[in-house]
Amino acid sequence: MKLLSLLIMGAVLSFGAVDINKADKAELMGIKGIGEAKANAILEYRKANDCFSNIEELKEVKGFGERFLEKNRDAITASSCSK
Repeated sequence: MKLLSLLIMGAVLSFGAVDINKADKAELMGIKGIGEAKANAILEYRKANDCFSNIEELKEVKGFGERFLEKNRDAITASSCSK
């Protein structure tokens, strides 16, 4: 599993930002600071709310705050959605 995470992290760094509205668990775990529990929390939030309107909405998920966004702003994106 660690090898898979490292490969995904490398892909994220090589190909750009991860879309938090479309990424699966493994892709989310490729973002620095996101492990299995936080990836699951993002997926649960998406399941309950359909999508994230923007990356700032990630702060609504337990475990994510301004500090996380400051460190990872270039690594994440939120594609448009119709809420």
